[in-house]
Amino acid sequence: MRHANRSILSGPLTPTDLGGVRIYLIGIGGCGMSGLARMLASRGAIVCGSDKEDTETVVALRSEGIEVGLEQDAGRIPPETGVVIASAAVAPNHPEVVAAVGAGLPVLTYAEALGQCMVGRTGVAVAGTHGKSTTVALLGHALLVAGLDPTVVVGAVCKQLAKPGKSPTGFHLGADSIPAGPLAGQPGLLLAEACEFNRSFHRLCPKVACITSVEADHLDVYGTLDAVVEAFAEFAQMLPADGGRLLIAHEGAHRREVTGGVEAEVETIGFAPMADWHVTYDTAARRVGLNHKGRHIANWVLRIPGEHMAMNSAMAATLAIWLGAPAAKVAEAMDCFEGVDRRMQLLGEVTLRPQALPLRIYDDYGHHPTEIDTTLRALRDFERPQERGGRLICIFQPHQHSRTRFLLEEFAQAFAQADIVIVPHIYFVRDSDIEKTRVSASDLVDRLRKRGIHAMHLYPFEAIVEQLDLLCRPGDLLVVMGAGPVWKIARDFMGRHTNVRAASRGIVQPAPRLAVP
Repeated sequence: MRHANRSILSGPLTPTDLGGVRIYLIGIGGCGMSGLARMLASRGAIVCGSDKEDTETVVALRSEGIEVGLEQDAGRIPPETGVVIASAAVAPNHPEVVAAVGAGLPVLTYAEALGQCMVGRTGVAVAGTHGKSTTVALLGHALLVAGLDPTVVVGAVCKQLAKPGKSPTGFHLGADSIPAGPLAGQPGLLLAEACEFNRSFHRLCPKVACITSVEADHLDVYGTLDAVVEAFAEFAQMLPADGGRLLIAHEGAHRREVTGGVEAEVETIGFAPMADWHVTYDTAARRVGLNHKGRHIANWVLRIPGEHMAMNSAMAATLAIWLGAPAAKVAEAMDCFEGVDRRMQLLGEVTLRPQALPLRIYDDYGHHPTEIDTTLRALRDFERPQERGGRLICIFQPHQHSRTRFLLEEFAQAFAQADIVIVPHIYFVRDSDIEKTRVSASDLVDRLRKRGIHAMHLYPFEAIVEQLDLLCRPGDLLVVMGAGPVWKIARDFMGRHTNVRAASRGIVQPAPRLAVP
């Protein structure tokens, strides 16, 4: 199957030159949407939009000449608008969507618009339950170091994608054609995440793709894991037989079911020696090795710990090599990759008592049980707070009531590495009001306590910050996790203290292995 949604892909955004076309984006301040806005503007479109908050991203868009309003009412869309694009977070009954439909304007989702922008480009899409943002950022960074100048749209901030003098974003505007390497002269590279929510990744138009993992998630949309696997199989079948390539995890991605019937070239990657691309990882040294069918290709040392980071980097490295980057340049890029915001991001240290070991604070986007378990294991192994007389304290905000309800038992198992877990209210997004009544943060706390984990439900965020002042002690490791606004807790807690040392991106060193005096 090759692009069954061709009628959508061959839409109003497919021309290379969009000069004079007026495009309105609802939810323009998101990482992906803001990158899309910049890309459309670079193609000559007259871009404006709306969002709920006056964020740093909104301010940056305005500084670049893109008008952004905060009203989000039916009268905001300019009468001369030709296309409206809505973020995945925008509901169909949003007043601006209703007004656009009523005016007969074409209304595209973010994924539909991104898919149209891939037409006429060398599209590269990274799909999977975990690791999409980091893998795309790693790939973009590697291709930039190799001089292949890709356009990158990623759903998280990565400062190494920013052009000199520009504020960090999740976007990099690249060349219209590949400038160097064996693919020189072919249509420019466009890299993006391929999100499975609402089957939106079926709207993309990639030539090269990667599937990092396939697990039960978004069950409010799919209902069963079998339906999730089927959706990934349909995504894989979209790749063209002529020149299409798929990289899929050897383990954890249901590769046999997903790749059955795929006409594109398929290779596997994993820690298993029988994978086409065999990955090795030395935990202590953070050294990654990449081998292809028995031949050593490259190795590098990660600045961020964890087997999952090793695999993300290996997948990105393999894709970069496929796209013409020299292996030596790819290894150089992996060596110096400094990470993506809110992905195992060390925020800094707080000294709670003079002459005592500091409290180390991390921020992470993890909101699926596998992500939580993997991240906490990696941080405990790397930081070893128990050797400093400390504990691992995790603040986790569940994201969506439906996900929490469907995966409640898995969530309860995911915090085995934590000594203390604080759970605020579930972040309410996309679910119905009825779904909101079916599960609460207290349900998760009850299950954690039954497993012997010291857990509590606290709200609002201000109360959690106050509790941390009472709870935290020298040598502790504090990890703030979740896809909602839970990141504010870490920032507010650090803002209450004067003896704070903020971390800068670079090689992350663990805290000293000393006992607390």
